[in-house]
Amino acid sequence: MSLIDGIKMDFKNDMKAAMKMRLPWWGVLSWMVACAIMAFPLIEIGRFDLVMPTVMSIAVLGVTIAVKWKLRRCAWFWITMAFCAALHVPLILFVPWTTKWVPAPAIAAVSSADLIVMLMVIDVVYRFMERTGLERNHRSSRGATGRTTT
Repeated sequence: MSLIDGIKMDFKNDMKAAMKMRLPWWGVLSWMVACAIMAFPLIEIGRFDLVMPTVMSIAVLGVTIAVKWKLRRCAWFWITMAFCAALHVPLILFVPWTTKWVPAPAIAAVSSADLIVMLMVIDVVYRFMERTGLERNHRSSRGATGRTTT
């Protein structure tokens, strides 16, 4: 299997997993409280325009981590996620956002594109780490007996 085919297959599996995700009622309630906690300081400093991009960026980062949770033990995964989060900071601060009403499909489209880019970046980094032999993930080279297999 070629590198591109592997990335495509990983991405398709990631999108299937993301589409199956559902948030329970207590998760929705918790997210609403978290959004309020994030919004109040921004409103207090007069930057109401930053509330929606901040909340959506955090949500997309959370969904990305949830979809790729099997890689949580890999240091490169957390470094990549920190890099993605760091790239969101200038995006939030320097893009001129509006305080006017924005249709939900527009917000969903931008958030979906953001999710797709982050999943693709992680899939590419995963394949690179796998090819160089530097990856340490959920797959083990040990069989059921604990002995190393070849």
